[in-house]
Amino acid sequence: MIIPNTGPVLVLGGARSGKSSFAEKLVEASGLPMHYVATGRAFDDEMRERIGRHQAARQGKGWTTHEEPLDLVGALRHIDDPARAILIDCLTLWVTNLMMEERDMAAEFAALAAFLSDARARLILVSNEVGLGIVPENRMARDFRDHAGRLHQIVAEKSAEVYFVAAGLPLKMKG
Repeated sequence: MIIPNTGPVLVLGGARSGKSSFAEKLVEASGLPMHYVATGRAFDDEMRERIGRHQAARQGKGWTTHEEPLDLVGALRHIDDPARAILIDCLTLWVTNLMMEERDMAAEFAALAAFLSDARARLILVSNEVGLGIVPENRMARDFRDHAGRLHQIVAEKSAEVYFVAAGLPLKMKG
């Protein structure tokens, strides 16, 4: 059964909350060809291992993987098709990459918001909710938290559904 596309879906949660697994199940349930847009970059051995585990978990399940750490909107435009389901994992890694490259965050976020308004594919976006803890002690961490929070608000507003996942349990917040 193919689930109709009603608009983007945002899945938020903390580290190891089960958000990616939940998002993957949403994509699998769509009945559409599955595309995975990975935004992470391997800067060290631990991250290479983490990425490898994620890739191995999807292997043989019909996923097509696209790695794009910076030009997320360009990658999405390239594969946007109403006959596809696309999982973007994750927005906070994308924010990190944009910050490291000193990109114009407002312009990048606006481009993503514009794309989400016109997207034809079934989109599931995953992101880490980082605004629930204490105020970070350094400026870069505070800037990251603030950028992520603004991006989440933008994406949530454009999304048909929003879920918050904790302890593997999804809580539907919108839709």
